[in-house]
Amino acid sequence: QVQLLESGGGLVQAGGSLRLSCAASGTIFNINAMAWYRQAPGKQRELVAAITGGASTSTNYADSVKGRFIISRDNARNTVYLQMNSLKPEDTAVYYCNADISQSYYNTSNYWGQGTQVTVSS
Repeated sequence: QVQLLESGGGLVQAGGSLRLSCAASGTIFNINAMAWYRQAPGKQRELVAAITGGASTSTNYADSVKGRFIISRDNARNTVYLQMNSLKPEDTAVYYCNADISQSYYNTSNYWGQGTQVTVSS
């Protein structure tokens, strides 16, 4: 079994920073793409940032967070991070980690974490 465990959420004032972490555990052969999504009350879940796997990674960001958020990963720790700077009240949401994880050469599945709440006060 594979689990994704997020941490680092909380309450912060506008303009502040938070760093989210998501660690994958279990039987893991390889982790491919990893991403952060968020869902605000009454809204659909949206992609915030994604990072590819492999030796040479690439990233992409939602327009709303470009220049403020940075996604990174530590392959040795099976962990993905989201550094969130210059936070705005509209960043308030539950943030979810997502990853494509192979448990063997032939078996790749997509996994979600349980979510971590980020609240930005004005």
